[in-house]
Amino acid sequence: MIQIGPYQFDLSQPVAFVGAAAVLIVLLILILLIIVLRTASRSARLAEPLAQQMNALSAGQDHLRGNLQTVSDTQANAQAQLVHSIEARLNTVQLQMQERLADNAAKSARALAEMQERMNQTLHGSSQKTTTSLTQLQERLSAIDKAQDNITKLSGDVLSLQDILSNKQTRGAFGEIQLHDIVSKALPSDSYAMQQTLSNGRRADCLIHLPDPPGPIVIDSKFPLEAYEALRRAKTDWELKSATANMRTSVRKHIRDISEKYILEGETADGALMFLPSEAVYAELHANFPELVREGFDARVWIVSPTTCMATLNTMRAILKDARMRAQAGEIRKTLKMLHRDVELVVNRVGKLDTHFRQAREDLDGIGTAAERAGKRAARLDNFDFEELEKDETQPVLPLDPVKGHGA
Repeated sequence: MIQIGPYQFDLSQPVAFVGAAAVLIVLLILILLIIVLRTASRSARLAEPLAQQMNALSAGQDHLRGNLQTVSDTQANAQAQLVHSIEARLNTVQLQMQERLADNAAKSARALAEMQERMNQTLHGSSQKTTTSLTQLQERLSAIDKAQDNITKLSGDVLSLQDILSNKQTRGAFGEIQLHDIVSKALPSDSYAMQQTLSNGRRADCLIHLPDPPGPIVIDSKFPLEAYEALRRAKTDWELKSATANMRTSVRKHIRDISEKYILEGETADGALMFLPSEAVYAELHANFPELVREGFDARVWIVSPTTCMATLNTMRAILKDARMRAQAGEIRKTLKMLHRDVELVVNRVGKLDTHFRQAREDLDGIGTAAERAGKRAARLDNFDFEELEKDETQPVLPLDPVKGHGA
């Protein structure tokens, strides 16, 4: 038994069962409908935001579609502009590349031309330098040939000099020529005499006319070459000892000969000079034979070389100059006296000329004063009124005072 509200149903009866079942079904349907309606209402409420969202989504899709279209158009425009810019840049780059290639080609052409010109100039310069070098080489070869000829000639001259020095007479002439050359350069020509014969009949190589004292002095040329060469060639002690003895003997003989032949009392100076034409022999004597130099001093024979002879002659030249100055002292005093008289005459003439100038100046001053006074008198004459004098004829005319000298 089922009671639904005021109604009771007995399930044991089929009709009641069917009715109950129908009622149940209807109730189920109603319940389902209620549930469906509620669900639909809920779904509608839920779907409304979804619809709004869908609408918003649709609007967003439209907006997005518009944006995409705008982006697409912008991208297309940008792409077109980019393509155009790229094409323009490519054209510009292509033009620049072409210009650069043209410039590079022109520069390369110029560089090649300049290089070719430089190479031509270098080759031409090298050719000229080669020609110049060959010319200079030829000139140097010619100079070398001339030098060779000079050397050959000099060798012959050396051999000739050796031949000259090997002979005593020619060696003496060589020393005399060298002595003459030195003396002629150091002294005036009237102050010496070559190959002068003395009162004892000896002929001096050179006689210097020095004033007294010391008087004329003789220079004689000596050249102990054999002894010196033997001394240079000596290799053993015995040869050295023998050459040294020969050197001493030879030089002592020359000193003694000069002292005996060319120092004459009352005619020459109290001394003479021995001229050695070789500096080497002179240095050898002073280095290894000082006793010979001292012996020459004791014998009043002074040994000189070409260098020391020139110095000695310069001293003699000063002595000659001083002697000539003393000889001309009287003439100089006479000339100074005449010069003093001429100066006095000039002073007197200047005094007279000053007197004349003073008188002329006084006369000019007097002439100026007279001219000034005459001007004043002429001004007074100009101030007179001659017309009034003519109208008043009865008035006597005053005579002008005559000018007396320079007075007023």
